[in-house]
Amino acid sequence: MAMSQEQPPQASPSVSLGVDPAEYDGGLSAFFKARPRLFGIAYRMLGSAAEAEDIVQDAWLRWQTANRSEVENPTAFLATTTTRLCINAAQSAHSRRETYVGPWLPEPVDTSSDANLGAERGEALSLAVLILLEKLSSTERAAYILREAFDYEYVEIADILQLEQANVRQLVSRARKHIADGRRAPVSSAEQRRLLAAFIDAAQKGNMAALENLFAQDVASYSDGGGLVRAAQKPLSGRERVAKFIAAFSSHFWTGVTIEWVEVNGQSSVLLLRDGSVAALATIDASVEGIDQILWLMRPSKLAAVSRSGQRVGAPYSGEPAVT
Repeated sequence: MAMSQEQPPQASPSVSLGVDPAEYDGGLSAFFKARPRLFGIAYRMLGSAAEAEDIVQDAWLRWQTANRSEVENPTAFLATTTTRLCINAAQSAHSRRETYVGPWLPEPVDTSSDANLGAERGEALSLAVLILLEKLSSTERAAYILREAFDYEYVEIADILQLEQANVRQLVSRARKHIADGRRAPVSSAEQRRLLAAFIDAAQKGNMAALENLFAQDVASYSDGGGLVRAAQKPLSGRERVAKFIAAFSSHFWTGVTIEWVEVNGQSSVLLLRDGSVAALATIDASVEGIDQILWLMRPSKLAAVSRSGQRVGAPYSGEPAVT
């Protein structure tokens, strides 16, 4: 991607210098104000923080070449630009993921300070929902995200997507049905933390009976190593099969591992560290039936942002999640 000499800062210089961002020229103050929303849209569309940053950078370049004197609402202009860029990028990303080695999982993001990532609501942010959104067309995904997470009116979404309002309503309705059909109603955040703590404890001990008691009948385990880290090449499903798999590697997988609690994508997760370096991130999706999904992220590039975020809990794992 061509880089402009005027690149948008990752964080405003005003934070450290005490300067009002409005004093910046070249449209920077308007862009800086909209940036959390732009990243929030792009991340939900693509499931990758790195790709979302590229989209935001591209939106900045287009903002620089736009006739800003004719733009009445900079945030609306930038959000429209970002969404349309994402639709094109999502189509390309889908093609790349068809050849991805092993299960593809979204890149986790730190939400310890902003659970909504620039949105009015924290919708379409959990890893489980992002996985489901991957199955939608890019236009369906955009309509759903703008409506459910950012509370855009249908007329606004129609303008962004250049569609009739009736078509937008159909897109959102189909996306809602897909999400509802693909996922049971999730448990509370407190219950999710409790189940995750119980799962980690049972997994470390290789306790098959305890694991099976935690699992829904159709539990599935997904491991994303991207072909770079040893991981299961295919998802595993079924209470007994998943419990047996996790118990089988307990004797060596957890040796020398320390665990720290983190918040990613709006829910509790755990980092697995070896020799002080992050080796994996594990989290679950759960319903009243128990743990429905276990997600293991092991690809180093997907762990980099969480490792650098500084939001890790300093105390090692003690069997109970930190209260947040």
